[in-house]
Amino acid sequence: MATFAVTYVYSTDSARLDEFRPEHRAFLGDLNARGVLRVSGPLPGTDDAPVGALLVIEADDVAGALATLDADPFRREGLVVGRSAREWVPVIGGFAA
Repeated sequence: MATFAVTYVYSTDSARLDEFRPEHRAFLGDLNARGVLRVSGPLPGTDDAPVGALLVIEADDVAGALATLDADPFRREGLVVGRSAREWVPVIGGFAA
């Protein structure tokens, strides 16, 4: 298994994000309980970057990391308008092997 940093860019539809947030968090909570999702949290918007999230996933490859998140309710509802994944190799701290 490898570690992947996945970033989401969220829709600007805050009402729909609020509507589906409990289901989104339950989905992520299940992944965390199974040891697949190591950590996740929002990335607040700035003048240079939209609102989004960072998720740290354990998977065999990039495709697997993204496939793990395909069933995310935010994605299902079209509220994830962009996402990317990149292998991350932590060497210092709590995620280091």
